[in-house]
Amino acid sequence: MLRMRHRVIHVKDGMAVNMDNRKVVLDRAQVKKAVQALQAFLKTKSTGESLLLDETQQISLLFTLWKIPKRAQTIRIPLPHGQRPETDEVCLFTRDEPNMTPDQTQRFYKKLLEQRGVKCVTEVIPFKMLKKEYKPYEAKRRLLGNFDLFLSDDRVRRLLPSHIGKHFYERKKEPLCVNLQSKQLARDIQRIVQGTVMKINNKGSCCMARVAHSGMTADEVTDNIEATVQTIMENMRAKGPLIKVIHLKSLSSVALPIYTSDLSHLTVIEDVKRQGRKAKEEKALKKKNKMNTTEGKQTNAENHEENKAQPQDDEVEEDDDDEEEDEIPQLTPIATPTKKPKLEKTLKKKTLEKAPKSAVAKKAKTANKLGKKTDAKV
Repeated sequence: MLRMRHRVIHVKDGMAVNMDNRKVVLDRAQVKKAVQALQAFLKTKSTGESLLLDETQQISLLFTLWKIPKRAQTIRIPLPHGQRPETDEVCLFTRDEPNMTPDQTQRFYKKLLEQRGVKCVTEVIPFKMLKKEYKPYEAKRRLLGNFDLFLSDDRVRRLLPSHIGKHFYERKKEPLCVNLQSKQLARDIQRIVQGTVMKINNKGSCCMARVAHSGMTADEVTDNIEATVQTIMENMRAKGPLIKVIHLKSLSSVALPIYTSDLSHLTVIEDVKRQGRKAKEEKALKKKNKMNTTEGKQTNAENHEENKAQPQDDEVEEDDDDEEEDEIPQLTPIATPTKKPKLEKTLKKKTLEKAPKSAVAKKAKTANKLGKKTDAKV
């Protein structure tokens, strides 16, 4: 274990890991051995009956992360040595210049690139030409297969996805933005063409970046590998230990490990998780305290208002008591008759009115009978 600048560094299998979680220092000799082994494999690998090396075969770095990132990220990586051979075809999409036909704008931008010293762009396609000539599905697939890299004017970049189709993005050949109004246009395009891009996806813990091609020397490939690892560690948006394993591979080879993180990273991961839990608990406590303080303030205000209102109520009650002593009001019940009682009362009244009539009639009948009987006797 070594101590350098107050930072703990563990050494394992010729590889040093900086425990500040922002630097992974690779042993150059170890990486170079892996590159030489890969190049020897590519030379001895037979393709059919021949033993020829495919110079355009890609060499990539495969990164395995400790955990799945929360957000997707795209990192542009400038490389000290160009990772694309000169035979690669590059296409540039430009905007439509006013008062010019598509052919005129194509000539205009070709002259501009020649004047600025840009030699890596092989084809220029204005936006109108892209919409008209490459509208069918077969034409888009042909365009995708004819070129290895696509560049686009930053003024037209947002219009391209709806016209080029999803296959450019599935094959990871989406156009890269270029500022054609830049004073150092040749340098900017060279950095983009000879550099690389790594896309960190939030759906898995593995990501890959193209670093070199099989026609490069071992020293050039190792330089590109070191630059790639350094820029990724500096620009990656994550906390705690980042990279678990780094492999070197080609399209047809086995992945060769060039870096394996120490198991001491596990303690760092646990510490990071504990810190995250503590932070969440502190946030929850702060919220509870805020809620309690606001509720306490509200209750205090309500109590204060009630205390203010109490003496006035007592005075009113005293005045009411004096009035009650002076005068004793008589309470009169207020009847709120419903529909049904009204009907019952009316029925009772009708029966009462009819009852005396019937009694009088009976008496009259009995009297008449008695009178008739007396008259008969006489």
